[in-house]
Amino acid sequence: MMVVLALVAAFAAAPGNPEDDSPAFMEVAAEVGIDFVHYNGMTGQLYTAEVVGAGVALFDYDNDGDLDVYLGQGRCFDGDEDREPIFQPPAAEPTDRLFRNGLTETGQLRFTDVTAAVGLHAPGYNVGIATADYDRDGWVDLYLTNLGSNQLLRNLEGRGFEDRTAFAGADDRRFSVPAVFFDYDADGWLDLYVGNYHRFHRANRKRCFLTGGKPDYCGPLSHPAEADRLFRNQGDGTFVDATLRSGLGRASVAPATALGAVAADFNDDGLVDLYVANDQMANHLWLNQGDGTFLEDAVFAGAAFDRDGRPQASMGVAASDFDGNGAPDIFLSHLVREHNTLYLNDGDGLFDDRSREAGLVDASWPMTGFGAASLDADGDGVLDVYVVNGAVRRIESQVEAGDLHPLRMENQLFRGLGGGRFEGVPAERRERPVHIEVSRGLAVGDLDNDGDPDLVISNNAGPARVLLNQRRPGNDWIGLRLVEPADDGGGQRLVDVYGARARLKDAGGWRRVHTDGSYAAARDPRLLFPLPGDDDPAEEGAVRVVEVRWPDGVSEEMEVQIGRYNVLKRTAAARGTPP
Repeated sequence: MMVVLALVAAFAAAPGNPEDDSPAFMEVAAEVGIDFVHYNGMTGQLYTAEVVGAGVALFDYDNDGDLDVYLGQGRCFDGDEDREPIFQPPAAEPTDRLFRNGLTETGQLRFTDVTAAVGLHAPGYNVGIATADYDRDGWVDLYLTNLGSNQLLRNLEGRGFEDRTAFAGADDRRFSVPAVFFDYDADGWLDLYVGNYHRFHRANRKRCFLTGGKPDYCGPLSHPAEADRLFRNQGDGTFVDATLRSGLGRASVAPATALGAVAADFNDDGLVDLYVANDQMANHLWLNQGDGTFLEDAVFAGAAFDRDGRPQASMGVAASDFDGNGAPDIFLSHLVREHNTLYLNDGDGLFDDRSREAGLVDASWPMTGFGAASLDADGDGVLDVYVVNGAVRRIESQVEAGDLHPLRMENQLFRGLGGGRFEGVPAERRERPVHIEVSRGLAVGDLDNDGDPDLVISNNAGPARVLLNQRRPGNDWIGLRLVEPADDGGGQRLVDVYGARARLKDAGGWRRVHTDGSYAAARDPRLLFPLPGDDDPAEEGAVRVVEVRWPDGVSEEMEVQIGRYNVLKRTAAARGTPP
């Protein structure tokens, strides 16, 4: 375990609990070297696309054992070069930026901008980011969803990134937001889903207005929705468009306005499914049929609409077991006056909207939520939810006050109480200092390798924020990385096994390996298990038993050490035949 910033010592051991006044998180972006400011290119034309980005990703690009940070950037819109921008760009040519974490080398959480050093070239107008080792060479790659052409960046063994978009055949020249890497055909190679929003071009924009007659951003239904795409990984560095063959492009399912997406086995049949959060349209639940096709079943399953049968403006999505029955539930963030939604899974893939019973409605009613992620912020063994907020329709009071970006809202932390119930954490116990911004992307990961989850937030037309968890767990935690050998010939490099699950043998629920979900973001694939309830500090080197279930259904029990990250390799004996 590495040394954390000195500012941590000022806070108590379990922040965010009702008995504790100290904040759960401390915002430390400037202190740790993250100086990124997002530029959305706005010039007063009120283009819908300018307020939906941008992306953020936490991933270990150089394989040194700590998380690095990638932040997506906006651009001036083509054709608007002669218009005066509302906000000045941070550089003559705004660019995505990559920040390298120096924790492993120095023992201090400190980031260095290596954008130029690695020769990063990402010229698109970024909206979201997905991460995965798509070619199984042991190095995590990037997929950037953009307004227009997307970009697949292959990791060159930590030295830089190579644009393989054209060669791989994985582009979708539309208005893409979510992207998900998942192995839907169980052949060992990660396939790629790309969700698209609506048909946008600055020339076809419509004009919309506030109730008082002042200009405003238009909603998602002001333009035709775009169809999503599914690309099947062929195992040779290329993808083939499988949208039609898989059923995702069938004529009976109309295109929808995708903003969030997450892959998980929702009906416990051993096959990975796909859930898509659509803006003001019915959500989609694509159930994997095991023959390379999907069946869209959200209405029957109870996860298409709210409990009153209405579509919501779904943005962020988190799939985790919130009620402890072993099945992944679905949490969604929505538009102001719609409230966050919790669909509880009965274990067979049938869902019930339990938002009101969960205690989510009143607190989220006045908010417009984007990034939403599950995490155990306070280390009590119960999952919490962090939601970042920011309006998409101009807030009249902020307009009257002269705010140049009148979409600002406060973010929220919902503390899990168990059984799928939550309580809101007041701002002063959530984080310090409190920022009211236009937040979009939210990525969860253990930045300082101390055993508790930290957060990185991307703000539209604002600075990125780094929220460092203040819990200080000591040795009372277990970290897991579930892997298998890469296809590098020597077996020295490792690949994270997306879809693998693990739990403590004697307590606790399942956690699954994934980087998707939230909104426009990619999270840490490692799994964290706090060990609450121990009166005495755990001894370094003590062991516990975990149960691991691999995607092919094979289970293993393994001893792991507490107070550290354990790398658990999938053995040859655990490679069964896909169900």
